[in-house]
Amino acid sequence: MAEQLEVILRSIGSFCILLIGAKILGKQIIAKMTTYDFVAFISIGSIAANLAFNTSLKFYNLLISYAIMIAILFVAAYVSMKGITVRRFLAGNPTVVIENGKILEENMKKMRYTLDYLNQQLREKDIFEISEVLFAIVETNGALSVQKKPHFRHATKQDMGIFTTPESKLPIELIMDGHIVETNLKENNLTHNWLQVEIQKRGLSVKEVFYAVLATNGAVYIDTYKDHIESPIDKE
Repeated sequence: MAEQLEVILRSIGSFCILLIGAKILGKQIIAKMTTYDFVAFISIGSIAANLAFNTSLKFYNLLISYAIMIAILFVAAYVSMKGITVRRFLAGNPTVVIENGKILEENMKKMRYTLDYLNQQLREKDIFEISEVLFAIVETNGALSVQKKPHFRHATKQDMGIFTTPESKLPIELIMDGHIVETNLKENNLTHNWLQVEIQKRGLSVKEVFYAVLATNGAVYIDTYKDHIESPIDKE
């Protein structure tokens, strides 16, 4: 029983230090990973796993190892911000694989990047003809960025000379899960009375609202708990 209790406590401790490590390293830890990130976080995961259940290893030794790994990553991230040479060494460089509709085979060979995978990533961007592509670049995290040739791009309002209202802020969430988001109201100088009026315009009360957001155009979108849809298209 004592060993099981130790595993429980170690697992809780492992989760806590992983959470602390993630906070220290920032959002990069949950972004798409470069080769460097992959190696680093696999190492951290292995240490944390051993910390959780490997009772043959001393807890404080694993904790020291984990702290050293976090410190290395933190320093590497800091140095990367200061110098492009270090950043390129750790993360690598983007690689052009298509230029003006032509596949650059030599660049693909250097990365061991296959034609099948290239076609797959192009299809994921709704591109089925390589001749449509002006440039395709494999980013350091493995994602494919594509710029189509001008005559294959979607026309924008600017291209068509259509006037658009400037937008200078993000949508503001007013109600989430039936609860008023007080901080968003305060930060944007919005009052409860104003929100009540917007809800009452639709014959509703706050308790009936699941989600409400103020759009960039000034319109308020409201979703209620009761959708009044008799036959949902997709029902779990």
